[in-house]
Amino acid sequence: MDQLERSLLEAPIIEKEGYHYFVHPISDGVPMLEPSLLREIVIKIIRKARLEDVDKIVTPAAMGIHISTAVSLMTDIPLVVIRKRQYGLGGEVALFQETGYSENQMYINDVDEGDRVLVLDDVLSTGGTLEAITGALEGIGAEVVDVVAVIKKVGGENKLDGSNYSVKTLINVDVVDGEVVVVDETGDD
Repeated sequence: MDQLERSLLEAPIIEKEGYHYFVHPISDGVPMLEPSLLREIVIKIIRKARLEDVDKIVTPAAMGIHISTAVSLMTDIPLVVIRKRQYGLGGEVALFQETGYSENQMYINDVDEGDRVLVLDDVLSTGGTLEAITGALEGIGAEVVDVVAVIKKVGGENKLDGSNYSVKTLINVDVVDGEVVVVDETGDD
C-alpha cells in the first residue's frame, strides 16, 4: 500500500449539506502534508501525464497550487494559477465554476491561443471545476493536452462524462458508511 492510499484510508470524513467530504492534505491542506507524500504524488503525475510539448501547467486555486508547483519544479514547465480574484489584466478570461458544494467566478491569465496545456487538480468529484476550466481553455483557443486529478471521488454525477476529456487520476475512492474505500488503486479510467 502506498502513502496516498494509506493517507486516504485514514482521512476523516465530514458531512456538508448532505455531501460526504474527506479531509485530506492534498485536497484541504489539513492535516499537514508530509513531503514524502507530495513527492510520491508528483512522481506518479509525471509518469502518468502526457507532458511532451506542454507549454504550461494550468491549475485552479487553491488546492491545485502545491501539487502543480512541485510538478512545475520537476519538469521546468511554467505554471498558471486560475484565481478567484479578478485582476483586470489584458487577456484575462472569466469562467464560472460550480461544484457539488460551491459556486465561484474564476479568472485565467497568461494562457493564449495555441498554448498546449496540462490541467492539474487535486480532486475530481462532480467534474464542475474541470468542465469550466477546459471549456474556458477551449474558448481561448488553447489545446488541452491532458487532464490529471490526484484523487477521483466516484459514485456521483461527473460533468466530464461524455466530454472530449478523459481525466487521468492516481486513485479512485468512494465514501461508504463514513469511511473512504479505494475503488481502483491505479486510478485508470
